[in-house]
Amino acid sequence: MTEAAQKVETPANLAPQAPSAPGSASASAGRYFNREISWLAFNQRVLAEGRNANYPLLERLRFLSISGSNLDEFLMVRVAGIAGQVRRKIEEVSEDGLTPSQQLASTHEAVIRLEAVQQDIWTELQVALAKERITIIGAEPLGREQAQWLESYFLNQVLPVITPQAIDPAHPFPFIANQGMGVMMALTRQSDDTPIMEMVLIPQALPRFVRLPGEAAIYISIEDLLCRHAGLLFPGFSVGGHGVFRVLRDSDIEVEEDAEDLVRYFRTAIQRRRRGSVIMMQLQDNFDPVAEQLLRDQLRLDHAIVIKTGGLIGVSGLSVIVEEGRPDLKFEPYNPRFPERVMQHDGDCFASIREKDMIIHHPYESFEVVVDFLRQAAADPDVIAIKQTLYRAGKQSAVIAALIAAAEEGKSVTAVVELKARFDEEQNLLWASQLERAGVQVIYGFLDWKTHAKVSMVVRREAEGYRTYCHFGTGNYHPVTARIYTDLSFFTADPELVRDAGQVFNFITGYVEPRTVSGLAVAPISLRERIYQMCDQEIANAEAGKPAMIWIKLNSLTDVGVIDRLYEASQAGVDISLVVRGICCLKPGVPGLSDNIKVKSIIGRFLEHSRIWAFGNGAALPNPKAQVFISSADGMSRNLDRRVEVMVPIRNDTVHDQVLDQVMVANLLDTEQSWLLQPDGSYVRADPGDRPFNCHRYFMTNPSLSGRGAALSSGRKVPKLALRRGGV
Repeated sequence: MTEAAQKVETPANLAPQAPSAPGSASASAGRYFNREISWLAFNQRVLAEGRNANYPLLERLRFLSISGSNLDEFLMVRVAGIAGQVRRKIEEVSEDGLTPSQQLASTHEAVIRLEAVQQDIWTELQVALAKERITIIGAEPLGREQAQWLESYFLNQVLPVITPQAIDPAHPFPFIANQGMGVMMALTRQSDDTPIMEMVLIPQALPRFVRLPGEAAIYISIEDLLCRHAGLLFPGFSVGGHGVFRVLRDSDIEVEEDAEDLVRYFRTAIQRRRRGSVIMMQLQDNFDPVAEQLLRDQLRLDHAIVIKTGGLIGVSGLSVIVEEGRPDLKFEPYNPRFPERVMQHDGDCFASIREKDMIIHHPYESFEVVVDFLRQAAADPDVIAIKQTLYRAGKQSAVIAALIAAAEEGKSVTAVVELKARFDEEQNLLWASQLERAGVQVIYGFLDWKTHAKVSMVVRREAEGYRTYCHFGTGNYHPVTARIYTDLSFFTADPELVRDAGQVFNFITGYVEPRTVSGLAVAPISLRERIYQMCDQEIANAEAGKPAMIWIKLNSLTDVGVIDRLYEASQAGVDISLVVRGICCLKPGVPGLSDNIKVKSIIGRFLEHSRIWAFGNGAALPNPKAQVFISSADGMSRNLDRRVEVMVPIRNDTVHDQVLDQVMVANLLDTEQSWLLQPDGSYVRADPGDRPFNCHRYFMTNPSLSGRGAALSSGRKVPKLALRRGGV
């Protein structure tokens, strides 16, 4: 099968939808793809990059590892939620007409198939890695020196940490934590032939893979290392057999309405999460039947997936091997550019922004400019106040350090720390504590809504009076993901936008609803209405015979209201091109429903993460009149109705050109990394054609418009891309 014809199993051909009883499903069920199956289709596109011969070998391994960690999170959150609905006997159907029981059955089947593909790709990659002198051993013989080193490592580094436990009436069954891995061993006491079942839980502090010393890279998994030295662990016993298992638990945290102290609630909720219901148990396919039944009985696997595999348990752990020091097997290192505009002002961020609005395209342009914006604010004696939202900031955060430094300099610093950022709750509690100790006013936002907006405000005393500078982002203030995710950072001192930003902060900190916001659209108050208004405007343009186009770039599109508006626009004759990296519940190209909608997904070296909404505004391409917005929000109900988000209009001509004519158009033109969504739900790789185009490579080699500053006027132009009518 050629790459251009390669398909990924998706809603139409991965999990057949069982017919609902008459009247039980929504009449519009056929209008949408199932959200969970669409997500699994996305993860299979990620997994498919493990077979992409155009990528270096260790990068292919990285994609396999990412697909594993993605799947773990999906199971711990989304599948866990559906299983909870089944346990509570909730029969409310999804938008595509499936009951929770039907969705659970479909996702279970799809997960099992996807895990099998993971194992197939791992087998293929092992062969390729061995040719490059990177091997992963199990029980095969080793040379004397290697065997001695491994035994010494086990005795000194592993044995003191692990605790074997007999499984019998005298010993309570041990607790197995979320993402916990262990080995069950069938032993026989040599002195009296007494059979004993032992469990050894593998502490998560131990490395997932151990590298043997030497020039050739030889690795062994921690579970194989343990099984290999079982005789040292159990002297006086004969080992009859062993089996490895791994457990995933429900990890979602729901905030109860009567929670009196949000910080205290999350401290206890994080502990409860480690003990959630089991969602998946993974076993080696030769697992002892008696031991398997014991695990089933003790772990209460009523609605859990049980997967048996002859391959590797927990492929997410392969990320350790990806870090092997073989640059020849990885992407060529890329160092992001620092914006020329800021350098022309001797590194003065405020002077650069005063000159005119500026947008930075990460990771092609350095995230350091965002950090420098805050560092400069902390050190500047004329800065009197800083306000900052924090959703995910990472473990080593220069942003947090800058806020602490500003507070210690006596500035008024307010930080909105979102405790409900999934899997970052514990880290955010730590940051909140450190910020408070430094004198920062820490706010935790709303009980029911997450604060997902990415906004930073700096108030500075200047000759003309107080001036406020703002940063609006599509991504988190996270230094690690900023080198991997494609995001946009917009800097402005526009009086209208900074005034609106102040109202957003007052809304979060004091519940003062921003009724006079005129530039920003704010969820959950006005963002949905703004999107509807823009779509309706394009519908009116089409009906009036004017050019009518919509271009949207998102991570996910699941909201039925937005999808229906796009269907309506398509039926009115609006040309719609969508770039949706992950979940897409909209069905494109369906006659009479979505004839004029095209959807693509880009999976490549970087993770597409920026959100752009653009509307033609009645002019033909090239379209300087198009209305362009960037946003922290995806096209999901949670973003529009249950989160604080902002959508920012782009009015500066240069920034407008960069977002529309460079970023948006490059994504639409990409052929090397694109998958096209079909009406039946399958995804087909785009045909690269005679002139293949890779949007990531383009941005790595072409600097931005907005960040060039005077370099543009000197004649060193950055090329604009040309887009045909109809986009993708």
